[in-house]
Amino acid sequence: MKNNIIKIVLAIVIIVLAYFVYESILEPVRFKKDKNIRELEVIQQLKDIRTSQMIYRSINNKYTPSFDTLIEFLHNGEIPVVNIIPDPEDTTFTKTINDTIGYINVGDSLFGKRPNFVIEDIRFIPFTDTIEFEMNAGEIEQGRVKVNVFEISALYEYFLKGLDKQLIINLIKSKKEIERFPGLKLGSMTEASTDGNWEF
Repeated sequence: MKNNIIKIVLAIVIIVLAYFVYESILEPVRFKKDKNIRELEVIQQLKDIRTSQMIYRSINNKYTPSFDTLIEFLHNGEIPVVNIIPDPEDTTFTKTINDTIGYINVGDSLFGKRPNFVIEDIRFIPFTDTIEFEMNAGEIEQGRVKVNVFEISALYEYFLKGLDKQLIINLIKSKKEIERFPGLKLGSMTEASTDGNWEF
């Protein structure tokens, strides 16, 4: 009887230990999968902001550091619709005539075909309730020429919140050790770049 109890207890201990070993192997796999899913959504939003900033700059000759300004521009800004035709007086067929035939709303042009897209939400980091992307814009001098620049970023600690805490800490530490940004970042305030840190 006593031997049977010992065997049952040992079996339970073995099952529990096996479960913890299994979980310790599986947790990093799950974390990586969830991290990749979240990163893809944050990257898409960063790309949307970049596209919005590029159009804003094409009309205003600068980027904006303000989400309020950018959102207002997406709602009310307009892009000219240009009809380009060959110049009938040009026998070389190299000259064209540009004729503005109308205007289209910026937000509709960029996001009109995406169902359930809410322009106001562009400022918020996915997987957070109210945390905004860090966004800055300005000018730098490069080769004696003033260049417009902008930068947008989201920290891992914000959009990975809810996943394994220790694995988030390890990820952030690993990035800092090699002097990399501990999250996703697009553009730069120190050089003329509109690339994201996931693109190189």
